[in-house]
Amino acid sequence: QVHLVESGGGLVQTGASLRLSCAASGLTFNIYTMGWFRQAPGKEREFVTAINWSGDSTIYADSVKGRFTISRDNAKNTVYLQMNSLKAEDTAVYYCARARTGRIASMAGQFDTWGPGTQVTVSS
Repeated sequence: QVHLVESGGGLVQTGASLRLSCAASGLTFNIYTMGWFRQAPGKEREFVTAINWSGDSTIYADSVKGRFTISRDNAKNTVYLQMNSLKAEDTAVYYCARARTGRIASMAGQFDTWGPGTQVTVSS
């Protein structure tokens, strides 16, 4: 059974940094695209970023481009999200997700396995 578990969330002030981790088990990690989504209170879940199976292709939402960096360590079955220059509008529950293939993807429907999420709160 596939499991994704996020960690690293917390409460920070505007301008701070956080690094989220997502540990995967029960799958052949290095053949799948992995992504991060987020959901703020009262809003729909939105795409943040994704990285293909090899790590040589990434895609970002415009709202985080230049501030967030996704990376992966296939030897550790882990994907990371480095978040810098955090803003109040980044406050959300952040979800790690596995795509159905190894090709880059950004639509929620292209991902079939989700972690329980980790809360990120940015105070202004």
